[in-house]
Amino acid sequence: MAFEGLSQKLSGALSRLTGRGKLTEQAVKEGMREVRVALLEADVNYLVVKNFCKKVTERCVGQQVLDSLSPSQQVIKIVNEEMTALMGTENARLTWSSSVPTIYMLCGLQGAGKTTMAGKLANYLQKQGKKPLLAACDIYRPAAIKQLQVVGQQVNVPVYEHGTQDPVKTAREAIEHARSYGRDVLIIDTAGRLHIDTELMEELRRIKADVKPQEILFVVDSMTGQDAVNVAKTFNDELGVDGVILTKLDGDTRGGAALSIKAVVGKPIKFSGTGEKLSDIEPFYPDRMASRILGMGDVMTLIEKAQEAFEPGDAERIAKKGGQELTLDDFLGQMQQMKKMGGIQSLLGMLPGVGNKLQDVEIDDNAMKKPEAIIRSMTPRERRNPGILNASRRKRIAAGSGTTVQDVNALIRQFDQAKSMMKQMMGSRRGKKGRMRMPF
Repeated sequence: MAFEGLSQKLSGALSRLTGRGKLTEQAVKEGMREVRVALLEADVNYLVVKNFCKKVTERCVGQQVLDSLSPSQQVIKIVNEEMTALMGTENARLTWSSSVPTIYMLCGLQGAGKTTMAGKLANYLQKQGKKPLLAACDIYRPAAIKQLQVVGQQVNVPVYEHGTQDPVKTAREAIEHARSYGRDVLIIDTAGRLHIDTELMEELRRIKADVKPQEILFVVDSMTGQDAVNVAKTFNDELGVDGVILTKLDGDTRGGAALSIKAVVGKPIKFSGTGEKLSDIEPFYPDRMASRILGMGDVMTLIEKAQEAFEPGDAERIAKKGGQELTLDDFLGQMQQMKKMGGIQSLLGMLPGVGNKLQDVEIDDNAMKKPEAIIRSMTPRERRNPGILNASRRKRIAAGSGTTVQDVNALIRQFDQAKSMMKQMMGSRRGKKGRMRMPF
């Protein structure tokens, strides 16, 4: 889970600070020393840490906080606000060109996940109703063009490529191709290097001067910590980037890049990559990320994931059927929609107060594979009416799904419990409606 170590250490420092009946100036300073160590260990820029701790301390030792009836809540609120400000205060949205196509140029070092992120961004914009086109302008890395074509095919977005000709010419041709085929967004995947060199920067400057992109987005591996900030600063000085995209935010991220880039480079983080799937991209919300880091959850992102994963009308349809008519097909459908929302651990980490309690808990994200295999081994009639599942049928289903009869029995028990709960909920809802009609 992202920021796991930092979140745990910050929560420990703040719990010792807020677990006092009365907050003193000395207690604040001692607590902030622990916060400073936690941030430095997370590879956050030293000056950023220094300024952050100074601001928090100054606000925490004010009379309003020290005399407050709930200083612990005040401290958490201040830390949350300052951490949010550190990452940019609010979500920085993409800007759009007045002429078609709107051009986004992706740049960054080799290995940051630029090509995959081009596909993720195209997929994201396509879901927003746009018609993106990908342009393959990395002519140096072996199979870079082929990789972009594969990614484009997976998200059903066309890719313009012209072999190893001058990338500037390819980018120019891609613009005309986009206009000819009604593509309103062009995402240019540029070349990277293992380190910054003058040849790379000169090529990127030439592409920028020729195609005049609406935004230059710097793609950076969030696991590289403070090094990512230094590279981002160089790219910004040379090209003038408009925003940052963090990749691999689902890994063992220390937090240095996310917490330092905005303060040092002055450019907002616009998106973050949160997994390996091409749908794993999220707009970056500083306030939500601060809440996650502090173990306060991220309910808004959880709601958005649920809205995206669940088909409109599904909940109403199942509710209308009631618990008595719930089938194993419905059960299977709900499991599949849960899988679309991401790993179980990442979802639980978005619930307030849950994230830090899961540090040492191993949660198997493949837990739903077994019940899914069992249901798929049933006939349509058995799924609609599990009551006919006698011993011989259960034995056949277990053999077909590679599980045991005990596993099949356990699934049926879970299904029966779900039906019972649904029936109780529906009964309770009808009861409340009935009482509402009463004149007293």
